[in-house]
Amino acid sequence: MRKSGVLMHISSLPGGYSVGSLGEEARHFVDRLAEGGFKIWQVLPVCMPDEYNSPYKSISSFALNPYFLDLPLLYARGLITKEELMCEREASPYLAEYRRLGTTRLPLLRKAARRASESGRKEIEKFIKEHREIDTACRFLALKEANGGGAWQEWSVSEYSEEELFFWQFVQFELYSQWMDLKRYANAVGVEIIGDIPIYVCEDSADTWSERENFLLDEKGYPKEVAGVPPDYFAKDGQLWGNPLYNYKEMEKDGFSWWKRRIGHALSMFDGVRIDHFRGFESFWSIPATAKTAKDGKYKKGPSKKIIKAIRETAGDKLIIAEDLGDICEDVIKLVEYSKFPGMRVFQFGFLSDGDSPHLPHNYPKNCVAYSGTHDNTTLLAYLYESGDETLKKVKDYCADSRCRTDDCPKEIIKTLLKSHADTVILPIQDILGYGADTRMNTPGTADGNWQYRITREQLDGIDMGEYAYFNKLFGR
Repeated sequence: MRKSGVLMHISSLPGGYSVGSLGEEARHFVDRLAEGGFKIWQVLPVCMPDEYNSPYKSISSFALNPYFLDLPLLYARGLITKEELMCEREASPYLAEYRRLGTTRLPLLRKAARRASESGRKEIEKFIKEHREIDTACRFLALKEANGGGAWQEWSVSEYSEEELFFWQFVQFELYSQWMDLKRYANAVGVEIIGDIPIYVCEDSADTWSERENFLLDEKGYPKEVAGVPPDYFAKDGQLWGNPLYNYKEMEKDGFSWWKRRIGHALSMFDGVRIDHFRGFESFWSIPATAKTAKDGKYKKGPSKKIIKAIRETAGDKLIIAEDLGDICEDVIKLVEYSKFPGMRVFQFGFLSDGDSPHLPHNYPKNCVAYSGTHDNTTLLAYLYESGDETLKKVKDYCADSRCRTDDCPKEIIKTLLKSHADTVILPIQDILGYGADTRMNTPGTADGNWQYRITREQLDGIDMGEYAYFNKLFGR
């Protein structure tokens, strides 16, 4: 079935409280998608982000981001006061205010946890018993607090406060409750939600702490080698991610059960998931833990078909998107074909050379997900202005004609994608709005200034969804 959708992270939603959340504004966004004939909402990873606010290096593969809790819903249930709610009002609607969130949000949620009723506590206890990995994450976070926030490899305190443990259990229960309510709402109006799984986890995470045999760690728990990618389109020195690498030989002994649990958990929350850096299953860039840049790494073979078989067994007929971008060799192409998962095509990569690129729409296979750009790309409008005259002319000739105004080109590119042979087309919200580089979500290889973009209700409501409904119907989506 041909479909189209929109890529926008939860954090980018409007809402009035410094970051997007799972409440009324999320439902309004779903309604707008349905009006436009879009059947998919794709989000970035909803896990807890790292110190640079990246959701691709999380402290837990299973615990959700506390910032996404909708405060008005907590207020309506008497868990926070009106005064406390008003104190959380944002200074600006245009950026996620992470610095402020880092000082005020968790203390407020601690107050809410202390107000939980007895019946509410019983519900939380039942939820935790049914979600082993969430229980592990909560215990990890409680121990981390008991050890002054330090990395688990340096912990000296082995007991946690029961109040602190309950706090994290409360937060995760409320997050999952709000999330599942939102998913049911979206599904009821014909919108599926597609999630995103980072291939790696953080060095200081509940995953490495609780199942360290699954990672290549030394006797103290530190990575022997770390993850990243070699020099590429995004970064001349490559990208040094710093995540610990998997001990795939050990994982294979129990049939990759950790990956099965991870995929199964994600598919209980989403209608499908994108697996980031899928090529890492075929071969992965291994960098010495002491290296200063990713250039010092080398490729090592991954578990390939063995892990894909395990993932397919878990996923069944649910959608799995294979992020097969970057430095791709013939073996990776064959692995994606073996998996039968749709790979990705990105319009902005189509004009990087004079060759007949697989990222040009006339080459899209049916079984793929086509994007105008990803969270790692600049926006379409910025791409056009930064491309140079020769590439700009090619794009205009390809999607419209050379007389097309550059500012009008994003719409023509979107129409070209929608009429392509690709089963699924996903458009970042910034491209639908026709916005420039100042709304870019992430610049790979940089630590600061990323993940902050937010939309306002006024901007969202200014989109002519009737026009998109027409295009989606016209092109069979």
